[in-house]
Amino acid sequence: MTGIEYDDFLDLEYEPTDTDLVCEFTIDPAEGMSTEAAASRVASESSNGTWAALHVDEDELTDLSAVACAIDGHEITVAYPDALFEAGSMAQILSCIAGNIMGMKAVETIRLEDCHWPEPLVSGFPGPQFGTSVAHEKLDAGDRPILATVPKPKVGLSTDAHVQIGEDAWRGGIDLLKDDENLTDQAFNPFEDRLADSLAARDRVEEDVGERKDYLVNVTAETNEMLERVDLVAEHGGGFVMVDVITCGWSAVQTVRKRCERHDLAIHAHRAMHAAFDRLEHHGVSMRVLAQIARLCGVDHIHTGTAGLGKLANEDTPGINEWLTSDLYGMNPVLPVASGGLHPGVVDQLLDALGTDIIVQAGGGIHGHPDGTHAGAKALRQSVEASLEGISLEDAADDHDELATALEKWGAETPR
Repeated sequence: MTGIEYDDFLDLEYEPTDTDLVCEFTIDPAEGMSTEAAASRVASESSNGTWAALHVDEDELTDLSAVACAIDGHEITVAYPDALFEAGSMAQILSCIAGNIMGMKAVETIRLEDCHWPEPLVSGFPGPQFGTSVAHEKLDAGDRPILATVPKPKVGLSTDAHVQIGEDAWRGGIDLLKDDENLTDQAFNPFEDRLADSLAARDRVEEDVGERKDYLVNVTAETNEMLERVDLVAEHGGGFVMVDVITCGWSAVQTVRKRCERHDLAIHAHRAMHAAFDRLEHHGVSMRVLAQIARLCGVDHIHTGTAGLGKLANEDTPGINEWLTSDLYGMNPVLPVASGGLHPGVVDQLLDALGTDIIVQAGGGIHGHPDGTHAGAKALRQSVEASLEGISLEDAADDHDELATALEKWGAETPR
């Protein structure tokens, strides 16, 4: 009879190997339990431990035990052997490192803060097909940030109204029209009608203005339906799709990534529902880890926040962006997206905080312009170009009426 003691999963002298997946957690142990005892139970439950003695032939058992190898206050580090994981299965990996442990009685709260991914595990995933290169390969943004917009209101517009807003925005200098997270295939604006008519408008604008434009159409649905929608995007000549990566699930994202490679399509990842995992500082899964997962599964851009300059709760946006664009055993980087409450008056601050290798997405900050969407798009483009040239927005407004009107309406304040 083999008994597995929790102490077997705690070794503060252990040095993780190059092939271990190393995860950092913040934990609050249950009342009456030490951090060491809680940490050993986290390692046990997330690998191969159990609470009972077992009748197992040790000759038939592969040692797949995780090790809690560092403790610093409430921060613990757990190392997992590579053999514990199925290659290329994000669902299986997360079932280990963010599965049952989230509900353990041994901890009051637990949050997965960061992962250090070993090369053998990373090699099982495709990563982005394009990543940051979309600025040059699919658009004409050059060295400036890509500019995107969502028609507002984000649901309820007819197809004709949606397309007209998109055309106005493209003509004003926006690169990408984008659906929002809850616009898919509803009766007021059917998917295929919106897709076909929007891309027809895109073609007209490209011919008139001489810049490549495109449309981030939301293909989110049941997985097989998503694949059919991806095929439709390719048939109509689109270059991008958008996926609500968290609500549809990482396995679905991996499946869509394979289909998109067949069609040479880039994937724009919307992170709707992320705050269910990352909003609480002491429990769940951090946005940093969610972004890591997205990169491995193969998205090309993902929303990461606005460094406190938008309407959504702040997070470590610069740190997340740095990881997304860092070297990862040669895997393509991901282009971060700043969105949520942005307008022309905060662009200079945004670029100072996050740099220029991003997508800047504004919705109300374009369509709420007193002179309409076309003027709002021009104002955003003007603010970006002024910032890149080192010209203050106030000085630039002297020569650009659209920017002047935007600054008069919104100033440099961030919305709540």
